[in-house]
Amino acid sequence: MSLELCILASGSLGNAALLRCPAGVLLIDLGIGPRITAKRLDGTGVRLADIRACCITHLDSDHFNPNWIATLIRHQITIHCHEEKSRQLLRDIDPDLKREFHPLVSSFNGRAFHPLPGLSFSPIPLAHDQAGSHGFVIEGFGYRIGYATDLGRVPAHLPDRFKNLNLLALESNYDKDMQEQSARPWFLKRRIMGGKGHLSNHQALQAIKQILDRADRLPDHIVLLHRSRECNCPKLVRTLFSKDKRIAPRLTLAEQFHRSDWLRPRAQSPATGEQLLLQF
Repeated sequence: MSLELCILASGSLGNAALLRCPAGVLLIDLGIGPRITAKRLDGTGVRLADIRACCITHLDSDHFNPNWIATLIRHQITIHCHEEKSRQLLRDIDPDLKREFHPLVSSFNGRAFHPLPGLSFSPIPLAHDQAGSHGFVIEGFGYRIGYATDLGRVPAHLPDRFKNLNLLALESNYDKDMQEQSARPWFLKRRIMGGKGHLSNHQALQAIKQILDRADRLPDHIVLLHRSRECNCPKLVRTLFSKDKRIAPRLTLAEQFHRSDWLRPRAQSPATGEQLLLQF
């Protein structure tokens, strides 16, 4: 067994991804509550009680639901978040829960951390609103995952950090025309499109192409995260990304209201130099 990823929910109503490895199971983000999470776990072979840790990208309500705190304490689930977010988390918690919750909070900064034995998370700071967010390069058990959502722009170093992944998960939030033509207020459009909000489909596509152009091998899976229900369209997204023959057979669109299948290593790894054969 290597690393396996299952997207439980992705979008503005809540985000959570399940990561399984030989050392155990963890969650990336807690944006849906524990009851909904338990329902989404049906059929995965994982129970809520199996979760040993969680890693938080940032503390927006669609990535961290405070209803989790009692469950984290009950199951003794460690929560990993950036040191600034840790301080905020502990500052805002109910004082009656703080004594039991505090030992479960583990802070990271710019260095890699290990939420489970043999599993490394290398954080990548991302521009998102005022407080920012973090993506991760996740490595262990012969597998390498890049995970980034809620990034207002693609950092210059991201394509190199995400080079030679086995699984790539990246935000593709909105279609620019649909966003501009929507009934949303201008301040919200400016927040989303202004470089500290979310990535458009075309920004995400260009980033993925840059990542694949640098790679010696192609990933098993390419997952598109955090798709807007109001200003995006799954058919449009699939049509756009499938124009690149390297992306099309690997593409998964994460959904808000139902989980993905387990995204597992392929039986046969892509051959070195495969991307050169598939370019057009």
